Amino acid sequence: MKQRTLGRTGQRVSEIGFGAWAIGGTWGEVSQQDAEAALHAALDAGITFIDTADVYGDGRSEKIIAGVLNQRGGERPFVATKLGRRLSPHVADGYNASNLNAFVDRSRENLQTGTLDLVQLHCPPTEVYYNPEVFAVMDEMVAAGKIRHYGVSVEKVEEGLKALEFPNVSSIQLIYNIFRQRPAELLLREAKRRNVGIIARVPLASGLLTGKMGPDSQFAADDHRAFNRNGEAFDKGETFSGVPYEVALEAVEEIRRYVPGDISMAMLALRWILMNDDVSVVIPGAKNRQQAEDNARASSVDALSDETMAALKQIYQAKIAPYVHQRW
Repeated sequence: MKQRTLGRTGQRVSEIGFGAWAIGGTWGEVSQQDAEAALHAALDAGITFIDTADVYGDGRSEKIIAGVLNQRGGERPFVATKLGRRLSPHVADGYNASNLNAFVDRSRENLQTGTLDLVQLHCPPTEVYYNPEVFAVMDEMVAAGKIRHYGVSVEKVEEGLKALEFPNVSSIQLIYNIFRQRPAELLLREAKRRNVGIIARVPLASGLLTGKMGPDSQFAADDHRAFNRNGEAFDKGETFSGVPYEVALEAVEEIRRYVPGDISMAMLALRWILMNDDVSVVIPGAKNRQQAEDNARASSVDALSDETMAALKQIYQAKIAPYVHQRW
């Protein structure tokens, strides 16, 4: 497993991380046994970065992570969590000192640690990025020893660029994949220039870029791929990267021609992200042991050829960009 540095944290982490949304909820049923097995498999494969949030299963994800890490003992991986989405309503005014401290204290309890490695504002309203008081509260929590570092998880490129103006932001998490290529035009370079880590989420476009879905694929009622296709519950860009399902399936068939015979499309999609040195870590999710092991193997996939990279860019520009490029 190859390592990269997570921005100004100075922390060396595995370039493939473990995205722990699926073991929390809204991805269909994932048993406790499968969730724990997936996490064990990722750690056994050399993954040292875990990304979770307090709303993933209302704390279920954080608690599963704590249980597995306590069971394994030894050196702990770097665990990033997020806060803010528990607000109801989810409004900018809710990002105040009282609420932020309460959220951090709850995550410290769930993760069974006195100090959280990294806390990210969880896709807050855009106005939050124009409120320096919010970032001052985060600074205070660092000074108090509750958190070591903080960052942001953004929906839009513009939000990431605004977050870079705050000097103690250590990382930006955003959607970056074959279907969402805009961040590479400016944001990723600017983050690297300012020594801010980049965490690439939704790398497989909610499973589309595994190449295993089709027109007749069915999703459980509690799976966001069934209930959030048009943004009914949260930003629709989080589901299938905001690409209309049928359009995405057509693009997937074109991508399939460029997948070498010895790897899966998912491995190709993860390797495409890692071709960009500005990315610190990519965080595919896993619902079971096999998925976790397959994700980890992407770190050993050979670099993609210039021809393949150019072809994937052309597919994006022709098929996908009209639906997503200017939205996020």
